[in-house]
Amino acid sequence: QVQLVESGGGLVQAGGSLRLSCAASGSIFSINAMGWYRQAPGKRRELVATITTGGSTNYADSVKGRFTISRDNAKNTVYLQMNTLKPEDTAVYYCNADLIPFTGVRRSTWGQGTQVTVSS
Repeated sequence: QVQLVESGGGLVQAGGSLRLSCAASGSIFSINAMGWYRQAPGKRRELVATITTGGSTNYADSVKGRFTISRDNAKNTVYLQMNTLKPEDTAVYYCNADLIPFTGVRRSTWGQGTQVTVSS
């Protein structure tokens, strides 16, 4: 069984910083892209940032210059450093991994989500 476990969410004032972590565990053969998505109340889930195994990154326009995604392939872990947070960043943040388990069927796996709340 494969699972993603996020940590690092919380309450922060506008202008502050948070660092999210997401560790993949279980019977994993390989992990391709990893990423972070978020969903605010009443809104659709949206992409925040993704990173490939080789380190190529992609960001939503709304977070460019403020958020940084990184990964440690040896630890099957992805991070999201969030700086200069704004109230509109408030959402549940979900980790995603495009991976191949030892069962051999490639699939997209989601974490349970971590709440980020930015107060004004």
